[in-house]
Amino acid sequence: MKSFEMCPRFEKAVDLLSKRWVALIVFVLMQGPRRFGEIESCLSNLSGKVLSDRLKEMETEGIIQRTVYPEIPVRIEYSLTDKGRALAPILGEIGAWSTEWIEVGASG
Repeated sequence: MKSFEMCPRFEKAVDLLSKRWVALIVFVLMQGPRRFGEIESCLSNLSGKVLSDRLKEMETEGIIQRTVYPEIPVRIEYSLTDKGRALAPILGEIGAWSTEWIEVGASG
């Protein structure tokens, strides 16, 4: 039997994208830049603490950028980077797959 070795880059990508809320946050930001409260209101059941943590992780990974506008009051917007926008076809495929195969409210 041949041994199988997982590609470390693929493993890291799946690890990142499978974290709860990450793909949904990217999906929300595909519509354009959003403020924290706007993202939070788009995703019910997402706590502000978890959203803050995920945004920081995604910024560290270069998927989103945080832009601070020095206005009064200060305005902060989150948007996708080129790296983040490159996820659009992947999420589109997941959307197509889910339309065909997933029933809302189905348990399995």
